Amino acid sequence: MNTESAAHAADIEAIEQVVATVEHAQQHKDPEEFLALFHPEAIWTTAHGKVLTGLAEIAEFTRRVLPSADWDGKVTYEVVHVLFIRPDVAAVKVRQRYLSPGEESEGAPLYVMSRQGDGRWLLTACQNTGVAAH
Repeated sequence: MNTESAAHAADIEAIEQVVATVEHAQQHKDPEEFLALFHPEAIWTTAHGKVLTGLAEIAEFTRRVLPSADWDGKVTYEVVHVLFIRPDVAAVKVRQRYLSPGEESEGAPLYVMSRQGDGRWLLTACQNTGVAAH
């Protein structure tokens, strides 16, 4: 494996780890773990279309809503596709599934992530889109 493909594989692994941490934070309704994944100037659009700009606004919303969410914490997040726009910017398509007895709902988030100078990948511009039941 050449150096470029090794770096690419390491970036994909790091991106998948961010998504795994989103899943963990959602399962445990942990706003601080979730908020640590965001770029300070991030933009987040919720599944209901609420646009949150900057970490302070995302934090206020998340700290208010996540701990009191009315689902039982059974949620999965799976990286479906990664498109590198630049070596340090990636569009990440995710399959999100909320599971509860007798009911399942799905989301199709798109996370634009950016690699920081220290190598960390952060959520930078995200759209959390619900999938309509057929």
